[in-house]
Amino acid sequence: MNLKDLYIDFFVSHGHKQIPSAPVVPENDPSVLFNTAGMQPLIPYLMGKEHPCGKRLCNYQKCVRTNDLESIGDTFHHTFFEMLGNWSLGDYFKKEAIEWSFEFLTKVLKIPKEKLAVTVFKGNDLIPKDEEAINIWLSLGINRKKIYETVEDNFWIAGETGPCGPDTEMFYFRSNDEIPEYFDPNDSRWVEIWNDVFMQYYKDENGNVTQSERKNVDTGMGLERVVATLEGVLDNYKSSIWSDVISLIEKISNKPYEGNEKAMRIIADHIRTAVFISSDPAMIKPSNTDQGYILRRLIRRAIRYASKLEIDPNINWEEQIACLIMDKYKKYYSELETNYNVVLEVLKNEKIKFNKTLEKGLKEFERITNNLNSNVLNKDLAFKLYDTYGFPIELTLELASEKNISVDEEGFKEKFKEHQEKSRTASQGKFKGGLASTGEIETKYHTATHLLNAALKKVVGNTVHQMGSNINQDRMRFDFSCDHKLSDLEKTQVEDLVNGWIKDSIDVTFKEMKKEDAIKSGAECMFIEKYPDIVTVYSIGDISKELCGGPHVKNTSEIGKFKIIKEEASSAGVRRIKAVIEK
Repeated sequence: MNLKDLYIDFFVSHGHKQIPSAPVVPENDPSVLFNTAGMQPLIPYLMGKEHPCGKRLCNYQKCVRTNDLESIGDTFHHTFFEMLGNWSLGDYFKKEAIEWSFEFLTKVLKIPKEKLAVTVFKGNDLIPKDEEAINIWLSLGINRKKIYETVEDNFWIAGETGPCGPDTEMFYFRSNDEIPEYFDPNDSRWVEIWNDVFMQYYKDENGNVTQSERKNVDTGMGLERVVATLEGVLDNYKSSIWSDVISLIEKISNKPYEGNEKAMRIIADHIRTAVFISSDPAMIKPSNTDQGYILRRLIRRAIRYASKLEIDPNINWEEQIACLIMDKYKKYYSELETNYNVVLEVLKNEKIKFNKTLEKGLKEFERITNNLNSNVLNKDLAFKLYDTYGFPIELTLELASEKNISVDEEGFKEKFKEHQEKSRTASQGKFKGGLASTGEIETKYHTATHLLNAALKKVVGNTVHQMGSNINQDRMRFDFSCDHKLSDLEKTQVEDLVNGWIKDSIDVTFKEMKKEDAIKSGAECMFIEKYPDIVTVYSIGDISKELCGGPHVKNTSEIGKFKIIKEEASSAGVRRIKAVIEK
């Protein structure tokens, strides 16, 4: 039995309900491009909304993080990873959370307690030391010398405001050396494997921190890191999670892993992430914006490193790797089976496009270097080759050296660093709102998506189904299945229907029921597999009935005037409407 199954079975035995992994592309959350942690899809419930599955939850969550894209290629960074988590929504607190963490590590995973150490919150001017956590660890037999107090890393808050609190991190001594008497978290032999967060405070907009009436527990364990740690390998890509993928890349390239580690890690990581993004219900395709831009970068970077390994670009190497990955994970994530061919098509098409771009880039390189006034390629031209044609600096240096041309490598690095900082700042800015980012206007927009879906079915036909949505304070975006551009008449009819229902002041009601009963009742849902066994069904009179977890107004009259501002193609067979709500 693998770690995912062991984890879920353990917490189910302690009264938790397993919930499905949310999609990697968050629904109705414009604060991030991807779900970056297991707790992110649970934000409304951590804020106080009742979860249909109860107060004790557990799952394995698909996550994508792209802040450190350039770090991929080392032994432990990944763009896609799985996060194991268990939550208490106002139910149990520190004692049970810590005791179960300890029990799972020592009884299920059989880790000797001598090889475990923990950090706890030291306290500051506003918040006291977490003596409660210290005493619980001591009662379980953790030596006081293995409990390290710190301020920097042991207080958690998602954004600038919202639920927050101290956390306790668990470390494993990954070494055959003699275990040190005192725990030093800066000693690289100690590897963090689990984190329990105790949301017992609330931070308001003025920076005041007060005790929260509702106390939550949020825990997270990174699957890839823990498996590598338990298997005793210092390189994650030598663990059982990656060994078959790396072996296949060795076979395709006819080269050994040793000496080609960076290229093989990048190919393995980026193809796996591309598989999960392109199989997601949001139907992301490579593009020059948002999630599509990340998907394009990942596939193209994998292709570049495949060429470094001298893999023939005309063979279906990317398909072979993707098929292996999908076959491995489809037991846990049904969308991989559903969208198997979609994934292969995305990878194949992007490879064809990029190979053409690469060809153009080589011609551009020839043009640039033939027109140089000196034998130095300046930083702007070097960066243009990177940014426009996807040329890594290594390729530019290699091509330049063949022509006895030097490259302003330091200048390029400065420009590249600026580019990274802008990307990182934008990425961080998207998560600025923290747990409190779903406000009144987003709630109105979310309810309006239900009305829009119902209106499209009436005007275009029952073949219309929601394919994705994105909401922020300024507008809503709604993707739906449709084989033609909407006419002006169709758009007007849709608008009129939505505004008519808003004017009719229809109550929005909800019921909790079994998933199969909800489907039998005629409730529509976007992707059935992502919902737990007990679901919430929202009805707007007899206009709309949908499975949904998002926030809703109580009556349609609260929404305001609905106006379509744009209708366009999103991808093959999928149209996109952008709309606003006016007062």
